[in-house]
Amino acid sequence: MSSISETLINCIKTTVHPPKRSLYGPGPSQVYPRIYQAMAQPIVGHLDPYFFQLSQGVQKGLRTVFATANELTFPISATGSGGMETAVSNFIEPGTRLALFVNGYFGERIGEMASRHQAEIVRLEKPWGEVFSDDEAVEFIRRERPRVVAFVQAETSTGAFQQSKALCDAAHEVDAIVIGDCVTSLGAMPVDVDANRIDVAYSCTQKGLSAPPGLSPITISPRAQERLRQRRQPNRSWYFDLSLISDYLTASHRYHHTASATLFYALHEALAIIDEEGLALRQQRHQKAHQRFVAGIERLGLAMHVAAGHRLWNLNTPRVPEGVSEPKVRAYLLEKHGIEIAGGFGPLAGKIFRIGIMGPLASDEGVDRFLAKFDEAMKETA
Repeated sequence: MSSISETLINCIKTTVHPPKRSLYGPGPSQVYPRIYQAMAQPIVGHLDPYFFQLSQGVQKGLRTVFATANELTFPISATGSGGMETAVSNFIEPGTRLALFVNGYFGERIGEMASRHQAEIVRLEKPWGEVFSDDEAVEFIRRERPRVVAFVQAETSTGAFQQSKALCDAAHEVDAIVIGDCVTSLGAMPVDVDANRIDVAYSCTQKGLSAPPGLSPITISPRAQERLRQRRQPNRSWYFDLSLISDYLTASHRYHHTASATLFYALHEALAIIDEEGLALRQQRHQKAHQRFVAGIERLGLAMHVAAGHRLWNLNTPRVPEGVSEPKVRAYLLEKHGIEIAGGFGPLAGKIFRIGIMGPLASDEGVDRFLAKFDEAMKETA
């Protein structure tokens, strides 16, 4: 065999052989096969005309799923926590008064980031899994009169969905901008940025959008853009400075960082899949799968942690029954069936399962298959 032939064969072989998994956890979610095909395409440079053409398509698709007309809508080259850091670092300066709603782990994380940027933080708290009423939110904001309000629309640690229209209206009333964490809701539930009047919303690619992790979609309202222009000093984070990133992706295309063409391919394909199905129909499919899941869980004798009407459709949190070992159930599902789910943490450690029904798994077949294996796992590990 010639050395050239050996080289070609070595190029075809791979050293990576991951196990096959069914991703029923809170993220990453199952990826559509055609997204993998898109990722296998040759990469282009981050300043290539084709990259910017693709980026324009991504921005258009993100405006659809965010339900916004915001011009500044694009992905940050980072995971969802990078989107959170972008939102916090651009709109928090030393001494900025931040009204923070905390009812789970990711509300706490916003606060941790904001404290590092020397915000003056006032908090309204609820037990993990509960949500804030309109009256509670409005009274808190009117009393504290903050410069910025931050809340988690889809709390990944608990499975709770926070309604936000009254909250945002009250924030605008006192001239505050609103930051909303939509990490788990985007692509599976109505985010409705413009209708809710959320000024800054960020998400990720590996949950409701059903793409691989690595990008964090963000959208900035004109009102928030004006606030950005009013900053007294530059963002302390160079990498997450929105003025620099937007210049690269939407304006002059001046080099900022080496964006991954492969991840942009994946997100572009994920958004195309949503467009083909129709956003409303996709959301209805996730709602139907959620309802089927809850009915099945209740037949198995389990109760949901979050009250009806306040639950995420694509991330379900049934309580662990008395006498059941949550770690053993998870280990059994992974080892016997290649099914990944997650447990609770913080005050919910050992008390809930976190089960994602997202993307290609949000179907009657996907729900029924999981419930059968889940029932088996609880019986076999009892």
